[in-house]
Amino acid sequence: MLSPGATAADNFRLPAGAPPVACVDIGGTKVAVSVADAAGLRGRLSEPTVRTGDQGALAAQIMRLLSQSCGVAGLRMNDIQALGVASCGPFVMHQGQIELAAPNICGGLAGPARGLPNDWTSAWLEAPLRQHFARVRVENDGIAALEAERRWGALQQGGVPLAHCAYVTWSTGIGLGLCVDGHVLRGKNGNAGHAGHSFVSDNQDALCGCGNLGDVEGLVAGNAIARRFAALGYPSAADLFAAGQAGDSAASALIDELCRVMGRALYNLIVTLDLQRISIGGSVFWHHRALLLPKLQAQIQGKLPSLTDGCELLSAGLGERVGDYAALALVA
Repeated sequence: MLSPGATAADNFRLPAGAPPVACVDIGGTKVAVSVADAAGLRGRLSEPTVRTGDQGALAAQIMRLLSQSCGVAGLRMNDIQALGVASCGPFVMHQGQIELAAPNICGGLAGPARGLPNDWTSAWLEAPLRQHFARVRVENDGIAALEAERRWGALQQGGVPLAHCAYVTWSTGIGLGLCVDGHVLRGKNGNAGHAGHSFVSDNQDALCGCGNLGDVEGLVAGNAIARRFAALGYPSAADLFAAGQAGDSAASALIDELCRVMGRALYNLIVTLDLQRISIGGSVFWHHRALLLPKLQAQIQGKLPSLTDGCELLSAGLGERVGDYAALALVA
């Protein structure tokens, strides 16, 4: 029996004697690392994602944090046999190895107007990590979270993973993982699910870090809310939602518009892929899920019922820990 608020993932343990594995969750705001062994998932550390230095700065940050995590858990780095990396994307391939071309990390994609303190068009990732670990698996964080939600969270029924489902993160950026007919979709470079960079509006005042004007991420992501609405008195997503819940009619109207944009994106997924369930996580959504979930459902309910009826929107079953378990799902 699980304790209140616990998930099936909280009971996860590697078999006794199995070599430990390491988990890395790379987001536009923070990097989190942990290790897992027969004692469970532990030694979690996090810090803001590095955005200065050369193209190897992110990989160096990961290695430093992993060393510290092993120390906290009482393990040696040499004990780690496999590394799972769940990372925001997109990815680009260089000599068969994944590099990170994330709009919220690499300032060379949209240029100085985006305000990031580097000129990277990609950050080294897989190649430097493979120099230290016997097995490395890197996946888009939406795909990794999808695998975790299908294994331990809201995208399974009676312990059986759903065959037609998606995971969506509404956070610093917008990320997705997609599964159809029981197959997780990956694409030619592991970038399937980047619907956050699709267009659902003609709005031209929202510069996304990828260089697009007015895509979903540029309109509704956490950092987009701060950029778009600070001049209106809402310097962060938290400020906007707090004002809306306090009865500020202007803030409430902006929140409704955010949900219209995100709701259209979810509708497009449902009618394109014929999904049965979508679980939603990420910091923007999770901290305001009681407000946002009904508004998102309202954008879908009653529209083309032959395709939308029977598709559920749910909060992520793994809650705020979905990123940690996403990386674990890649190597456990």
